[in-house]
Amino acid sequence: MCHRPFGGLLSSTDHTPRLLRVALPTPLRRLFDYRPCREVPACGWRPGLRVKVPFGRRQLIGVVVECPERSDVPDAQLKSVLACLDDAPLPDDWWWLCRFTARYYQHPLGDTIAQALPVALRQGRPLQARHQERWIARDGDTGPLERAPRQAELLAMLHQHPRGLMTRAITAQGFTRAQLEGLQAKHLVECHEERLTATEEESGSRLAEPSLPLTREQAGVLAEIHEGLERYHPCLLHGVTGSGKTEVYLQLIEAVLARGRQALVLVPEIGLTPQTLTRFRQRFRVPVVALHSGLTDLERLDAWDAARTGRAPIVIGTRSAVFTPLSAAGVIVIDEEHDGSFKQQEGLRYHARDLAIARAHRENIPIVLGSATPALETLAQARSGRYRHLRLTQRANRHAPARLELIDLRGRHRQGGLIAPAIEAIRQTLNAGNQVLVFINRRGFAPTLACHACGWLVECPHCDARMTLHRQPQELVCHHCDFHRPLPDACPECDSGDLRPLGSGTERTEETLAALFPETPVHRIDRDSTRRKQAFEDILREIRRGEPSLLVGTQMLAKGHHLPHVTLVVVVNADAGLYASDFRALEHSAQLLVQVAGRAGRAEHPGRVLVQTLHPDDPNLRLLADSGYEALASQLLEERRLAGLPPYRHLALARFEAAREGHVTEFATAAAEALREWLNTQDTSVTCLGPVPAPMERRQNRYHMQLMLSDTRRSALHRACAWLVQWLDNHPDSRRVRASLDVDPQTLS
Repeated sequence: MCHRPFGGLLSSTDHTPRLLRVALPTPLRRLFDYRPCREVPACGWRPGLRVKVPFGRRQLIGVVVECPERSDVPDAQLKSVLACLDDAPLPDDWWWLCRFTARYYQHPLGDTIAQALPVALRQGRPLQARHQERWIARDGDTGPLERAPRQAELLAMLHQHPRGLMTRAITAQGFTRAQLEGLQAKHLVECHEERLTATEEESGSRLAEPSLPLTREQAGVLAEIHEGLERYHPCLLHGVTGSGKTEVYLQLIEAVLARGRQALVLVPEIGLTPQTLTRFRQRFRVPVVALHSGLTDLERLDAWDAARTGRAPIVIGTRSAVFTPLSAAGVIVIDEEHDGSFKQQEGLRYHARDLAIARAHRENIPIVLGSATPALETLAQARSGRYRHLRLTQRANRHAPARLELIDLRGRHRQGGLIAPAIEAIRQTLNAGNQVLVFINRRGFAPTLACHACGWLVECPHCDARMTLHRQPQELVCHHCDFHRPLPDACPECDSGDLRPLGSGTERTEETLAALFPETPVHRIDRDSTRRKQAFEDILREIRRGEPSLLVGTQMLAKGHHLPHVTLVVVVNADAGLYASDFRALEHSAQLLVQVAGRAGRAEHPGRVLVQTLHPDDPNLRLLADSGYEALASQLLEERRLAGLPPYRHLALARFEAAREGHVTEFATAAAEALREWLNTQDTSVTCLGPVPAPMERRQNRYHMQLMLSDTRRSALHRACAWLVQWLDNHPDSRRVRASLDVDPQTLS
């Protein structure tokens, strides 16, 4: 076994190679050399084959990267591959994306491959979908069944189902496999094997229901996208909430399917996947598969294989679905492209939207980025002409989007975070038979617990953060490290028993609304109330019945959900992102406000949006309320240009963490000094800022610091990043200080 840095193009060979260079799922930025095993795969030894190899005392599943002629390690020290797991290499499009991702995000290739593969394939399961048996009755002599009454009953049941029954359905009726095989031996039934996922589509029309008539704007947008169906054609579909972007996606995909190609649709949250799946399956009479974290490992492998083989013309998934191989890629659609959920924040810190753009460019296919509130990076690309900027300015129901009405919170008495005008508006809406969405982006009952006598606030012992008060169950929870503790009986500082909740969370607002409107059902939607599988879908199903009700939720409710009976949205507090330290905070806060406001008035009744704030005169908030998101985005882009921030400058953030504050400080300082010394020897404009403590310096009993690199050119920034990660890997203190690199960070926390 030999350690080798990865890089270069894949190579293959027609003869049995002397060596195999393998990428393994380890944090080491290296490849490993092995001898081939005696059994040669049917396709011959080639890059892209999965192999099982010895690695220390363990056995790992890796992927062959290349077949070199020589190794730096003597032959006697090389170990042999234990087994080859595949008859053919993994798909080329998947291979290319893995190598691009590892290179761009400066991440080990072996770990990148592991993240991009379904868990079942990482564990060595064969690359094939599961099958099920369908039993179909045949005509024939039933005389031999006179002495087999159970077989006769089984045959009679199968004759009642001309298309046959699955084995599971048959055994559920009390019959056995032996009885099925007995009928098969008598040529009275036949067995057909079918894949569990994406079975063969029926002949005829691909549409299960007709397309909806398009507005003039929708038709114009669709025609412009059609112009680039046979080439790389990036489009920003910038449409107000409720403008019918999904119908444009559906009719675009209809045209792609007519060309015999596949469509990949990415959505930001698992909560949106069932809604999107339902819409697509109602429209198309072709297999539509989903890929998200809610599937079992085998279900995910089945869907991945259906996409790889082309049996699934439509693939819908969350962030990780960008790595799904397609046999005939035709279009990629990114819905709510601005959403932060597309960025992986741990380990391999990739951005699914950016990888999808790179993939579309490589495969020469169109990509559509849809949003009512585009990311500033996407908007800048559209304004520069690199992306086609397509607009939908009107809602499909002809109602104008609801404007934000700012309500001053200063000096006003609050009940569960709500003041009297908001409560009265809620009452009027419910009396009119409509629904109300109350948006509060804080889980729990209250953000913290305070002593009214001395001002003590309960803090997490492991993080620089306050603990959140929960009532269901009653306890204090840190939302950063998940530390739980019971409520104290008295203040530990002054022994006072006067401990009071400070502020409001979803639980407190829910409790207040239930007391104010006892006859109206209140549905709370946050991470705590939707932990049970299908809980979110059950609540949404209840809401869509249309009866007057109150919805209390976090940003889970703000993302793309169609709630036709909601006519009033109340934002409990709009100030959280106005003055945060992160330079993207105002952009993200504005996007969230506009998205949650877009849930109101999506059907026949117009909507209204009340935004409670302690800063009604804030110029940015006022600009958003008066002129809309695009006006604020234009101002923010100019500020970013003047400040030298994305999208006009590219960033990479090196993060350091250790159990001891001194260790992380010394290591981060040494890394910064070494990087600056190297930069001084290069002809480069890369700047290095820091190191500085992270916004939350202590988290989970570990201390965090960060170092920022920036440049106007990606190429120069990536050369500096490559040098830095090599220095980090080779430094002797790298075992006690954990370091990671985040290319194109979306948050500085």
